[in-house]
Amino acid sequence: MCDFSSIDEIHEMLDEIAEEIPQYFFNQLNEGIILLPEYKIHPESRDTDTLYILGEYSRSASGRRIAIYYGSFEKVYSGVSKRSLRNKLKDTLLHEFTHHLESLAGERGLEIKDYRDIQEYKRKIKD
Repeated sequence: MCDFSSIDEIHEMLDEIAEEIPQYFFNQLNEGIILLPEYKIHPESRDTDTLYILGEYSRSASGRRIAIYYGSFEKVYSGVSKRSLRNKLKDTLLHEFTHHLESLAGERGLEIKDYRDIQEYKRKIKD
């Protein structure tokens, strides 16, 4: 167990992880990767089991970006080792890059999987 990493430490971890990712993954990701200080709760979250959004891929008229929510990581992974935290950050970043690459290819496989996962979450909470 350890104290949770500061936002600056998380930013440094994200930079290191991003350097490991092939450069072509960044094509058309013109707004880049941003680290936001807040947490974000999924709109389908239930009071009995809060569902935090760790990362989010978005595209708009201004461009495409990946947002990572520091506050969500702090809520979900407080107390884990720095190594585990780095692995969770990497998993989240790669998940969001998959959304980005699928978007460029006109695919929606991960989006559909995420939808099914939310439906399963709702079913479990309901039971």
